[in-house]
Amino acid sequence: MDLSSTAQKNQPVIPRRAASVLMIREGAQGLEVFIQHRVSTMDFAAGMVVYPGGRVDAQDVAEAQSEAIPHALAVEHAKLWKDSSLWEQGEEQAVLDAGTLLAAARREIFEETGAQLDVSQLRPYANWITPPDNPKRFDTFFYVAHVQPGQEPSHQTTEASNSEWIRPAELFAKFERGEVGLMRPTRTTLEDLAALGTVAAAMGAATPIRTVRPQRMPPAADSKKERAS
Repeated sequence: MDLSSTAQKNQPVIPRRAASVLMIREGAQGLEVFIQHRVSTMDFAAGMVVYPGGRVDAQDVAEAQSEAIPHALAVEHAKLWKDSSLWEQGEEQAVLDAGTLLAAARREIFEETGAQLDVSQLRPYANWITPPDNPKRFDTFFYVAHVQPGQEPSHQTTEASNSEWIRPAELFAKFERGEVGLMRPTRTTLEDLAALGTVAAAMGAATPIRTVRPQRMPPAADSKKERAS
């Protein structure tokens, strides 16, 4: 028996950094958020409701290193991420990584929705790391962004079957009826957004951001409220 091979298989997958954005606006009946319905063939979050976003890649690192992201903004964001996983290698790296995440968030939003946001519109919101027992893991940094006139997102990603603006209460009602799936990070950030109630409150929230590290995926037999977590 190859013990070294077995030990390697038992090691948790190292999570990859990713950025996800809650794009929000004031609709006719209140605050709305832009969501995507993931196709069922995806190898992560298949069939789930998600926010636009994706993993950090080399071009995002290069953009941050080239100082294309305002340094003062990266410093401000690093401070807001102070209690997150971003600071594991110290302040200098945290500032660079904050700039990298901003570059990734802006790029992913454009690629997936066509909306051209300025990085100054992105505000740190939450940080979640996929449980160690998941075969594909992400260290996801969530942002909230108020979409301005002329920046309207559209559905243009093949990773989702459709995209839409929706009120949190309406989405939760669909979830309770079993019509959509919500992973725990999505559900929790959406609950927080609904509690804030307005775009102004969401953009001005000063709640400390601490990394959430669920330790394991729930069993498949869980109720509909937990099965997608």
